Amino acid sequence: MGAFSSFAVYTYLLFAALTQCCAEKSFSIDRINKTFLLDGEPFRYISGSIHYFRVHPDQWNDRLSRMRAAGLNAIQFYIPWNFHEVYEGISRFDGSRNVTHFLSLAAGNELYALVRIGPYICGEWENGGLPWWLLKYENIRMRTSDVRFLDAVKKWFDVLLPQLKPSLRKNGGPILMLQVENEYKL
Repeated sequence: MGAFSSFAVYTYLLFAALTQCCAEKSFSIDRINKTFLLDGEPFRYISGSIHYFRVHPDQWNDRLSRMRAAGLNAIQFYIPWNFHEVYEGISRFDGSRNVTHFLSLAAGNELYALVRIGPYICGEWENGGLPWWLLKYENIRMRTSDVRFLDAVKKWFDVLLPQLKPSLRKNGGPILMLQVENEYKL
């Protein structure tokens, strides 16, 4: 093979590799055909729930690998606000609260993620994941349009969502969907 042919083959392979690795990641809904699309192709997720806040971080990877071995291609989990912001204005994402590390382990196990961000999660979790300190506001009406509640939720989402943004599918991460609220008025 001549030098030009070798260069052409090398250039083609490099282009193909770059195109493959850098292709735009997407997740959408094809409403006409009633199917999910992953990177433009029909996709069905098979998921199970795992609550990182109920499993020791040393066991996260083991549990995720078992879920993948069971045939799942996605996980679902809640993010309890009161687990991350025990005290107003002090949010933690370290140790057992390191949701970004949990998501990276999910991705490493080829699992997509459907994340329920609350603010209310139910999940058989204390106060449905709402922080106790909200009760300092006299007569606050949680899970309503009460301005005090909505202001607190906005502050929480302003902290939480930047933590999750790098893990969204469009940014190359495992998060396919975010669910706001849970079991509203049930």
